[in-house]
Amino acid sequence: MVSTPRTLTLAAAGTLLLAVAACAPQAEPTPRPSATGAAACAKENLLTHTPGKLTIATDEPAYQPWFVDDKPDSGEGYESAVAYAVAERLGYARDDVVWTRVKFDSAIAPGPKNFDFDINQFSITEERKQAVDFSAPYYLVRQTVIALKSSKIAGKTSLADLRGAKLGAQVGTTSYQAITDVVKPTVEPQVYNSNDDAKKALQNGQLDGLVVDLPTAFYITGAEIDDAVIVGQLPQVGTPEAFGLLLDKESPLTGCVSGAVGQLSADGVLKQLEQQWLAQVAGAPELL
Repeated sequence: MVSTPRTLTLAAAGTLLLAVAACAPQAEPTPRPSATGAAACAKENLLTHTPGKLTIATDEPAYQPWFVDDKPDSGEGYESAVAYAVAERLGYARDDVVWTRVKFDSAIAPGPKNFDFDINQFSITEERKQAVDFSAPYYLVRQTVIALKSSKIAGKTSLADLRGAKLGAQVGTTSYQAITDVVKPTVEPQVYNSNDDAKKALQNGQLDGLVVDLPTAFYITGAEIDDAVIVGQLPQVGTPEAFGLLLDKESPLTGCVSGAVGQLSADGVLKQLEQQWLAQVAGAPELL
């Protein structure tokens, strides 16, 4: 994992999924509910924190591009849009959704929750599954190229445009694997012991571009390096880190919430939301 304040708490993803080429989560197939299953997941049968309401949690502040202007209830931003899409699949109107704020560390800690599910870039790990439940993945983390605005690859739009570039990444990471297996540059990629070392190399002009995961790319370009920009997202490689909705351990809602996420993935809704809020609005286009 990368070492940014926002992502230090994100552990490496478990072997939940095979590598995929599409940017939308390709979760394990989730069958449509049977008549019995559909009835169990009907709104009137769901045992929510507040009867008739769906309580959704996230952190405070809630950062872009996952949310916009720290307003989870706006429906704007990738995770806000996903939350409302899940609510709709479960039969909840927008007015039936109640938002609450819960710190990241408090949400993943064992113990009863004051929400029905929490959406806050939680990586699905076997360790965390000992204390909480997770839905099917709603997002598979993509590897991303960032560069200084003055770099020769800034503004490039294809993998072919990157093949002559000097790229770097932290050693032993999926980011480095993305360089060697996806970009396949003609210039030997540079390897660094940490992302901090790699960022310094980028700032010093020793690299044309740095490959990190997308959440880290947003943080570096938005808060750490003023003149850095996102060039674009790379096709999936390796076993991607997966984000899931977090629920109380053995929550009676887990199956229904997970099923709703699986349906959104199968129907292409998650891909559409990812394209809208991450690729278009947040300026992280796909490099093909």
